Amino acid sequence: MIRVTQRIATPTPVREPRVHRAWYVAAVAALAIIAAGAFSTMPGLLVDPLHEEFGWSHGEISFAVWMNMALNGLTAPFAAALMDRFGLRRVVAGALTVIAAGATLTTVMTEPWELTLYWGVLVGLGCGSMAMAFAATVTDRWFVKRRGLVTGLLTAASVFGQFVFLPVLSWMVDHYHWRAGTVTVGLTSLMVVPFVWFLLRGHPADIGVKPYGSQEFVPRPPVAPGTGRRTLKVLSVVIRTGPFWLLAATFAICGASTNGVMWTHFAPAAHDHGMPVTVASSLLAMVGIFNVVGTISSGWLTDRINPRWLLGSYYAARGLLLMFLPAMMGPTVQLPLVSFVVLFGVLDVATVPPTIALCREFYGQDSAIAFGWVLAAHQLGAGLVAFGSGVTRDALGSYDVVWRATGALCGAAAMLAVIIRRPAHDFKRGAAAEFASSAGASR
Repeated sequence: MIRVTQRIATPTPVREPRVHRAWYVAAVAALAIIAAGAFSTMPGLLVDPLHEEFGWSHGEISFAVWMNMALNGLTAPFAAALMDRFGLRRVVAGALTVIAAGATLTTVMTEPWELTLYWGVLVGLGCGSMAMAFAATVTDRWFVKRRGLVTGLLTAASVFGQFVFLPVLSWMVDHYHWRAGTVTVGLTSLMVVPFVWFLLRGHPADIGVKPYGSQEFVPRPPVAPGTGRRTLKVLSVVIRTGPFWLLAATFAICGASTNGVMWTHFAPAAHDHGMPVTVASSLLAMVGIFNVVGTISSGWLTDRINPRWLLGSYYAARGLLLMFLPAMMGPTVQLPLVSFVVLFGVLDVATVPPTIALCREFYGQDSAIAFGWVLAAHQLGAGLVAFGSGVTRDALGSYDVVWRATGALCGAAAMLAVIIRRPAHDFKRGAAAEFASSAGASR
């Protein structure tokens, strides 16, 4: 008799890659954010050229900037829900295409309303779809560990886009034309689309891996119907909690003191003091460089220190710097102004990681959407101050009052930040879900 022995093969364990896929997703997300970040540098470079070519007032130009920032903020919470519904790559690729279209159309405009439509509406909607809520979504889905650090890195990516493009765009505007700058940022957006489409993935479960730092496989949550309804439902719940209003108020002041006045009006204000626009743009680029240092450091600190105290210290220091800025302005760059640039750069976007961390702590699975609404307040504050600063400049012929008033607002934000406390209800399962279950139990 011949004995046949059958060997049962034991499955070979799948070897984990040395570099987790989450880091590749974060890298592609950073690339898209860098491309969008370039657009935040343009308004400050467009104010004087548009004023000289078309005779438009600072207020008319700043109104388009206000529209851009307002729609940027209002789009963010809906974009977070759209990413849940349709996937990251579809939303981000579409947003980059809309941004490129808006930037290109500005080259043929002749009236202020066209600037509002092309730059304000189209670019605002596109950038809002890839705002910091996008960074929060990527971080929440792909990372369990190092969330503060990754949030800081993705936030820094936006700033990196600013300081990398700003000197180039400033040189183009100065030596060629402002239209060359807008076309350049538009083409940059289109170049990123293939990377997003082929490399960005919405959830670790889509490719069968665990989130970075997780010990368990996390299945993709079911797609919730009614994207818009969910976004509004989360808003209807979080506005009933005190921390949301405090976070929204502080972040509105954050936007007012950065995008609203610094990134939009610093170059024109420096030019009023006799400084060449290219030199002022180089100083803004330095702000961007130190943004990266400050944001990554803030992300690291957020993993270790109470985010409330971080926010309070950031806003207090920023307010003091802005109060003293008018005394540092002049036709040439002196040491006090360089010191301002370095310190303001460190503090500029450092508020983002602790703000996202508090939203995550308070609102659980809906934290990205909740942060999107907080970000809406940031952009509304930025747009309001951008518009108001332009009107003030037309009326008074100077930005000095604007700097001091914005510095005082930052002082108020510092006091608000330290009193933020956890809401009475625990929303770890998601604000809307918790509210629905508690309402059902009460019936």
